[in-house]
Amino acid sequence: MTKPRVRFAPSPTGYLHIGGVRTALFNWLWARKTGGTFVLRIEDTDQERSTVENEQVILREMRWLGLEWDEGPEMGGAFGPYRQMERLDLYREFADKLVGSGAAYRCYATKEELDAAREALKQADPKAQFRYPGWWRDKGPKDWPADRPYVVRLKTPQSGHTGWRDLVFGDQRVPNDTIQDVVLVRSDGVPLYNFGCVVDDITMGITLVARGRDHMINTPIQLLVYEALGATPPEFGHLPMMLGKSGEKLSKRHGAVSVGEYREQGVPPVGLLNYLVRFGWSFGDQEVFAMADLIDKFDWSRTSRADGKFDAAKLTAIAFEHMKSAELIDNDAYVASLAPRLARHGHVDERKLRAVLPTVRPRARTFAEAAESVDWLFAAMPTFDEKAKEKFLLGEKAAVLAPLRDLLATVVAFEAPALEATVKAWAEERGYGLGDVAQPARVALTGRTFSPGLFEVMELLGREVTLARIDAASRLR
Repeated sequence: MTKPRVRFAPSPTGYLHIGGVRTALFNWLWARKTGGTFVLRIEDTDQERSTVENEQVILREMRWLGLEWDEGPEMGGAFGPYRQMERLDLYREFADKLVGSGAAYRCYATKEELDAAREALKQADPKAQFRYPGWWRDKGPKDWPADRPYVVRLKTPQSGHTGWRDLVFGDQRVPNDTIQDVVLVRSDGVPLYNFGCVVDDITMGITLVARGRDHMINTPIQLLVYEALGATPPEFGHLPMMLGKSGEKLSKRHGAVSVGEYREQGVPPVGLLNYLVRFGWSFGDQEVFAMADLIDKFDWSRTSRADGKFDAAKLTAIAFEHMKSAELIDNDAYVASLAPRLARHGHVDERKLRAVLPTVRPRARTFAEAAESVDWLFAAMPTFDEKAKEKFLLGEKAAVLAPLRDLLATVVAFEAPALEATVKAWAEERGYGLGDVAQPARVALTGRTFSPGLFEVMELLGREVTLARIDAASRLR
């Protein structure tokens, strides 16, 4: 049996939308599950909006997500090039083949003629849907005017049905007389979507096209193109939609929808993918998956037809489960994601960073929150929580800091056990409760009221930084 070849074909006209990522994820999972090939193809025929910068964003975000492609831009492959604007000669070759066989035709109708026909129909019946009248459908080379631009249109059958068995939605059947003679190639030689993707899928050997349900309207047209070219179509599977809370198309007004926004927020990529896979797929009541687990369990038979509504709180909860679990995100990966967020302070000592992870992981829901919670370790001075500062550094409770500083300066072995023994004995001798000492010191050293153990904090900061921070906090009174 031939191993599957699947593809994700975004347009570089803007950011990478999480709806597109869900499509990419399903294809990627199937390729990894079966040992197949995941192809990344750039559909850049919208020349007004497509940019190299947008393509680079797509590639960067796909890599951040861990959805590495086997063939495509920057990877190469035997079926390239993988950008549509580099394949124009191929589309022209296929279009000429269709015209030569009579399955398509040149249409020389001008924009003005089409606009006039559209307006005449509107005047006659305002509710009517305009369809190309077929003026050039039955004309051939002897009728073609010289030196005039033309488009290539598909000669759609006027009777019968076009159908397919969808992997998700089952048997589908569309009457051919509801499909007009669509344009395949514009007058500038650039293919329209329904032709370009078919030519690409044929020549790249794609065996399954899995995409959002909103593309189902294109499938019968594409099947007719396959038939006209005498090519065997791939399987098709259409995925349920990701919608806003009120059932409308998911957009920015419902919150972040671009991958880049989630990356900036510090959402772990595996957590984002875990949330997205549940739009259209489930495995019983299981909510949280490692990627290896998803690959092992993924199957099209578990794909649903029901659309889902985006829930930012649920995404946060799923991401948090990954942030907390060393089995889902090991400490090496956690540090690798966290360290760049702290690099603005200069060198990040990974040994120190690892030492505080046990206190960070249970609380931080994102890497942005994690970075904020350990920022004190690498900053020149901590950023104080205003309430903590007012309570512990600006009133009577701060009086303990100056004598504590003098005590700490005498500790020979500036390590947590020695520091703890020295401070506890000192506090007991003077009648302090440990909290009376620990909270002002903690705020002075970290800027907040929670942190790793106080004496571990002192050891991590070292003698010089610890004393300097207590000195600075003492001067705030």
